[in-house]
Amino acid sequence: MQTVSVRVARRNDAELIAEIYNYEVEHTTATFDLVPRSVEAQREWLEARSGAFAAIVADDPIAGVIGFAALSSYRERAGYRTTVENSIYVHRNFQRRGVGKLLLSALLTSARNSGFHTVIARIDSQSIGSIALHSALGFAKVGVEREVGRKFGRWLDSVIMQKMLE
Repeated sequence: MQTVSVRVARRNDAELIAEIYNYEVEHTTATFDLVPRSVEAQREWLEARSGAFAAIVADDPIAGVIGFAALSSYRERAGYRTTVENSIYVHRNFQRRGVGKLLLSALLTSARNSGFHTVIARIDSQSIGSIALHSALGFAKVGVEREVGRKFGRWLDSVIMQKMLE
């Protein structure tokens, strides 16, 4: 995707980010979230993210924000400080065009530059595309959490994938 750029998300991206995320909340199991986010809640989420945890977006010159990604703390305890978890969402009309790879590559570079040691991905076991994306960028499957989520009237498993950065 030559024309798509990756940049740090800005407050005024909240509406498009919320649109992307809320589609996934309402129609897929890419997130186990059950309640769509308001634009104001999305703005607050963006404002709370900074430094190594800043959200990034894939910005198309015509369509605008077509995907977003972020790193989050893995666990609260200090011993987990060098481990992060990633999240990536791509607008449904731009999936399978390299946007996810662009975002995940940028996240991994950011994580490495920020001194993190490893990145964890929790992925719905039915999200074959996301599992393939993470595999293509060096993540290995390290486990499965059975029936840890429930959405659309069914139990969901999470595949745990991990990439060592050092």
